Amino acid sequence: MAETVHRGRLKILLGYAAGVGKTYKMLEEAHELKQQGVDVVVGYFEPHGRKDTIARAEGLEIVPRRRIEYRGVQFEDMDTDAVLRRHPQCCAVDEFAHTNVPGSDRAKRWEDVHVILEAGIDVLTTLNVQHLESLNDQVWQFSGIRVRETIPDWVVQQADEVVVVDLPPAALLNRLKRGVVYSTEKAKLATENFFKESTLVALRELALRQTAHEVDVRYAAQETQMPPVAPWSGSQDPAARAADTEDKILICVTADPASAALIRRGKRVADYLQAECFVAFVHPHADLSDLPPEQRQAVEKHLNFARNLHIEARILEGENVAQTLVDFARLNRVTQIFLARPRKQAPLPILRPGLVQQIVRLARDMQVTVVAERQRSGAAASA
Repeated sequence: MAETVHRGRLKILLGYAAGVGKTYKMLEEAHELKQQGVDVVVGYFEPHGRKDTIARAEGLEIVPRRRIEYRGVQFEDMDTDAVLRRHPQCCAVDEFAHTNVPGSDRAKRWEDVHVILEAGIDVLTTLNVQHLESLNDQVWQFSGIRVRETIPDWVVQQADEVVVVDLPPAALLNRLKRGVVYSTEKAKLATENFFKESTLVALRELALRQTAHEVDVRYAAQETQMPPVAPWSGSQDPAARAADTEDKILICVTADPASAALIRRGKRVADYLQAECFVAFVHPHADLSDLPPEQRQAVEKHLNFARNLHIEARILEGENVAQTLVDFARLNRVTQIFLARPRKQAPLPILRPGLVQQIVRLARDMQVTVVAERQRSGAAASA
């Protein structure tokens, strides 16, 4: 009979910017594990030319990288198959949100990490808070930079442990000036963009709040495993009563690009409330083939985006959009509905002002949140 393989444990070292010490801390913990007799290897680490980080890797077994050719250029990335063949007890993997070179077996490094975990190998990894998908719009709003490499929140929520690696922004900027983080030329460019002190302060606050939230979620999960209290003495069944008071969120999407930000916003709220979440698009037919190609592609993109975030996404059939949406919400005991605020001028049809008013009127027993699209002046860079 085959032996059952238990999934490895995932520990995330969470920071808010390059240079706070995540990679150094990862290597430091790998050394500690090695001293304790744990078979540990480094699957991948990115030193960025930092001498102290390179020195900290000395004495650790590093799995050779895999070479991949893309458009005539040779790239190096983590060799997941080599890690699996080596099969250590623990593997240190830097830059959890990294996008793999096209042509790799998996698109994202976090997917490689999941393969390693499923093989029963513990993983120690690093991540910056701005790479969380649900924070993408918020980070863009205060930084002016659209982070392109993102990771679904549910991936982080499945971690066994999330630990913040903290450094005051003033200390980080001092490290930057001394050339510890980047070369002089690159450091100067960084201070004019992502490394503005106001941006670092906001990112640090996000990281601390996110870690506190992860602690709360894990504590709540432990509480639910405690022996049940005495049953409620009322006439209603306790389980049904609990179901009535449980938060559930419904996000109404359209073909408009603003739906992506609405999904992130609703999912973020759902995660904090530990609420079930739905995404819905209302259309007269379940088949979207009668929509213009541009609108159909936009709707399907939003629905798939929601599914990638582990949100149940549905097409609701109905001629009356407001009534169909509210009927679904009431049937599924939804407590909050999220809608995008209609814009006067939009390239694609969205919720009309009158339609929003109809939903608000019909859903008087629910909280309806109408979200305005966040606007930012000036061009946004990518990260």
